[in-house]
Amino acid sequence: MTISVAFIDDHPIVLEGLVSVYSLKKDLSIVALGRNAVDAIKIVELHAPDVVVLDLSIPGDSLAAIDIIIKTMAKTKVVVFTATSNIDTAVKVLNLGISGYVLKGSTTMELHEAIVAAYNGETYMTPGFATKVIMSMKTELRQKALRNNSLNAREEQIVQHLLRGQTNREIAQCLDISEKTVKHHMTALMQKLDVRNRVEVVLAAQKIGSPPNLVN
Repeated sequence: MTISVAFIDDHPIVLEGLVSVYSLKKDLSIVALGRNAVDAIKIVELHAPDVVVLDLSIPGDSLAAIDIIIKTMAKTKVVVFTATSNIDTAVKVLNLGISGYVLKGSTTMELHEAIVAAYNGETYMTPGFATKVIMSMKTELRQKALRNNSLNAREEQIVQHLLRGQTNREIAQCLDISEKTVKHHMTALMQKLDVRNRVEVVLAAQKIGSPPNLVN
């Protein structure tokens, strides 16, 4: 089975190199070349390639082009082939639904693997860089979860007393509850915030906007 591919890059020498290398691949068929974001959309509309490979730095709004292609042309998968190694940028385009993120400087085999993976409904990222991106996405998801797990009034009070360095017994005395109840709330806080100890409870609570004012 032959995979139809379109390449979009504003550097003629890069396009020539891509054509030179991938026109020799028996499982690929290059159907079109483009140099900017507008070209990318027009080529996909006209040729409906299985995979479009594009650089993020092409003239025009490459992110908007990717979004349009993914939302309106389900048949075509998008593989980003770029020198941009910024993790936030990679996360942003992955969230748009691209099927591959390959850094320029990768081998021809890696880009070929990305194209085949995209065609097969899989996602490919440059090894090494992928680990950094995944860790960043996990951190983002964890922070989002923290923001969604707002603390109740009693938990807020306990966190504020923790900020003062008070022990469970001292917190119990201040709030006029049993030490056992404080321990119960501490356990609930650690589970809710996905942390392991008192210090991490305070740090996590601060990230989700726990009021900084201490209880008198």
